[in-house]
Order: sequence, then structure tokens, then C-alpha cells
Amino acid sequence: MAMDHGDPLAAVPGPRTGPVVVDPIWHVRADQLVSRLQTLGCGRKAPAAGQIFPDFVLPDWRGRLTSLADMCRDGPVVLSFHRGLWCPWCRAELDSWQDAWPDLRQSGCRLVVVTPETGALAAAMAARVGEAAHVLCDVDFGVSTALGLTYFMGHDLMRAYTEDGLDLVLHYGAASGILPIPATFVIEVGRRVRFAHVDIDFRRRADPAAVLAALRL
Repeated sequence: MAMDHGDPLAAVPGPRTGPVVVDPIWHVRADQLVSRLQTLGCGRKAPAAGQIFPDFVLPDWRGRLTSLADMCRDGPVVLSFHRGLWCPWCRAELDSWQDAWPDLRQSGCRLVVVTPETGALAAAMAARVGEAAHVLCDVDFGVSTALGLTYFMGHDLMRAYTEDGLDLVLHYGAASGILPIPATFVIEVGRRVRFAHVDIDFRRRADPAAVLAALRL
């Protein structure tokens, strides 16, 4: 079961909070975006359960290069792709992973969070999750694009974000209009995918309980 976090757009990462009332206009915009992405078939080519996840190399938030093959050599990896700390649904998901961290650690797996943000913003994400996750930086959306996990948001949505105070250049280094599709995978030793949650509706995220159930299989 996917989690649906109701939380308004907010450009500045704030303290950990519970769900708040979302401005209905953002649900309308999200529904319009999801309808367009469904028509385009976005996300359908992402890795699925039973497939071998492609290896990749990314820098962590400190700039140290890390490969997926190395990370899942000694045990399973929970790999979670995010839009960044500016996204309230991403913040809510990160908090849910932090809450689930004791059970994840007991299962012997590693939690890896991938964000297109870099520098101080990636460091802020690492500080938010603490020891619960290894934070990697997908610079210019290279890995997420190769995996079929990106899309162009459209000029209308770009303008709406700007009018609401979100500076995409600050967060991504360029106003390309590209966003990642939030996705979560459980990857076994040998890089076989045991569990995959890919949803073009960024309001719905993988439930840690479902991930933990997959780890117990």
C-alpha cells in the first residue's frame, strides 16, 4: 500500500512536522500533471521486480563516488529516489524512513536516498535522515533519466513553482524543467530487484511496512 501525504508546497525545508492541510490548487495541478504523464507512459520503463538493476556510480553528499554494486555486495539495499527537500512529500517520506530505520537495520539492509540536489542542500538531506540513510547526488538527473525516472514538468507548472517562490536553479543548478519520478526499490545482492514502487503521482510513496515485508521474503 502506498502512502499519500497531504502537505502543501514549501520551498524551505522545515522541522519535522505532521501532515497539514494542502492548498487545493496544488492537488488540481498534480492531477493534471499525472493525467499527462499517464498518457505519455512515463515511468513504465523503470526497473521492475525480478529484473537486474543497472549498476551506476554517483557521488555522495560529501563528493565521494559510490557504486550500487559495492553498496549491495554484503546485503540488500533499499534505494529511494527523491525530488529534494523542497518537496513536502519527499520530506514526509524521509521521516517515515527514519521512523522505520531500526527495523531496516535489523533486517541487515542499507537505505540509500538519491536526490538531484547537491552541495548544502544534499548535506541538509543527510542531516535530516542522520544515520538512517546514505545520500547520493544524481547530478543533472543522469542516473534517474537512464532508468526512465524523469519527465518534463511543462512550462505552466514551472511558472507556478516560480510564482510560489521555488527557485529550481538553486535546487538543481538549472531550470531545465526536469523532475525525477519518486521511486523505491529493494535490491538484493547481485542487483536483482525484489520490490519496486514507481508512481508518477508524487503524492503516493512506498510504505516502509511493504518494504519491510519484502525484505522478510
